[in-house]
Amino acid sequence: MFPTPAQVLRQREGALAETPFPLLLHALAVEERTCTLELKVRQREKRITFEDGAPVACSSNLLHETLGKFLVEKGKLTEVDYQKALAESVQTEVPIGGLLVQKGLISPFDLYKQMQANMAMKLLDCFRWTDARFRLIADIEPPDTSVRMNTAQLILTGIASVMPFDEVATHFTFTDDRRFAQVPGVEGPRLSSKDARLFQALRFRPTFPELMTRSGLDTDSALRRLYAFCLLGLADFAEEVDKRPQPAPSAMAQTPAPMPGPALTPLPGTIETVDPATLVPAGPSGVPFSDDDEAVKNALLSAFMSHRSQDPFDLLGVPENVQPVALRKAFLGLADKFSPLRFQTADLKEKAEALLVGYARAYGALSEAEQAALWRKRRAAAREKKVGTGRPSTEEQFRIRTDLLDARTQYDEAMRRLKAENYAAAFEYFEYACDIDPKPVYRAYRAWARYLMKPESHGKLALQELLDVVKQEPGCEEAWFFTGEVSRGEGQWAQAEDAYRKAFKLNPKNRQYVDLIQDTMKRVKR
Repeated sequence: MFPTPAQVLRQREGALAETPFPLLLHALAVEERTCTLELKVRQREKRITFEDGAPVACSSNLLHETLGKFLVEKGKLTEVDYQKALAESVQTEVPIGGLLVQKGLISPFDLYKQMQANMAMKLLDCFRWTDARFRLIADIEPPDTSVRMNTAQLILTGIASVMPFDEVATHFTFTDDRRFAQVPGVEGPRLSSKDARLFQALRFRPTFPELMTRSGLDTDSALRRLYAFCLLGLADFAEEVDKRPQPAPSAMAQTPAPMPGPALTPLPGTIETVDPATLVPAGPSGVPFSDDDEAVKNALLSAFMSHRSQDPFDLLGVPENVQPVALRKAFLGLADKFSPLRFQTADLKEKAEALLVGYARAYGALSEAEQAALWRKRRAAAREKKVGTGRPSTEEQFRIRTDLLDARTQYDEAMRRLKAENYAAAFEYFEYACDIDPKPVYRAYRAWARYLMKPESHGKLALQELLDVVKQEPGCEEAWFFTGEVSRGEGQWAQAEDAYRKAFKLNPKNRQYVDLIQDTMKRVKR
């Protein structure tokens, strides 16, 4: 049904139109690759870092996807606080997330959750980059933070909610007489109610029309989820499932389960000379779990988020000339402070375990004379490089800021051109805004500008675009108004009246809608 992961990754670069993004994600996960995936389309760029097949970092040149702007958009940070933190971050070279925690503007626990959501948003956006070019880069720079995404969950969500339906239909074809079935013994992501209905319907080995009937889903929803299930190996053609060797009954999974927890990556240049279990004191006896202690949780998340960017000296909080006794004391203190035995929640316990391994490896590295000397040399080289480089000039800082693409700036420019009745230029800038951030209001104005350019020939396309917008976001007043205007221009008076009524319901203070509704009602009666 699909090329094997090895076949997919044999090509180091290409186009997502030929090798879809979810296919790349799945192949990297199955092959457990550690690399960087670079995506480029027109002026937009993204770089996704993978470790052992899982996405752990994503950078882009889209302003709204930066952490600070994301926090402002989510109401976690004011624009004023964001601008102050951004300026200080540039001056001090301290990551903006760390500054926000230092200033008490956000807790480490909440920051970590927002970083996860921010990364998920950036990755899900890639599912609509169907005209992008991709390149796989072997060498990677380890990310500063420890955010790891569940690839299977990402693929299911991206295909079900973000990927254009035309792309799904293009890359997933079959005849209506082909029957599908569950593949037993395969673990997968957590399922929503819609996903679960379709997955359970696969037990009856239905054709696609039968699958829609049994699941109660429409063509769009059913095809998207079936594509995701087949790509993840949870479903296949029934005859292909019958050819596979059957797993033992105990290993058969009735429903997809959560993916395994994240793997741990050693610090660069360290060697594993210490067994963490031999160095950690026995679990605290009679001490309650710390899961509900906000101070402890925040301390754990703060240490977890920063531990990957720290060398062994910084990680253990010891000087370069630390002596063996002090080194051991520092390690044991940290190991006890964040002992996995203090946490009951799987997520917190997992992070505590990751920290423990990091502390143990740091202790092992500094216990070895040669390794400690190597880390001292690296620190000295980093200090010399920093002194030689100095702070970035004003010009460099400005270049860094303006390299980020801002959808709002493009939208504002488009609105100015629209008011000047320069419809072609307005459409171009609305297109830029939609490229960067496809908000419903941007898409609605793009369709309206398209229509105004050539009403006689663009009416049907603009109307379809507007109907797609109101289907996705029924609360977009502008989209309903433009739908009414274009429908009116196309002579579809009943549809125009309905659209004006929807716009009036969203904004009853706009009396213009009343006049438009009355006028279209007269046209309908004729």
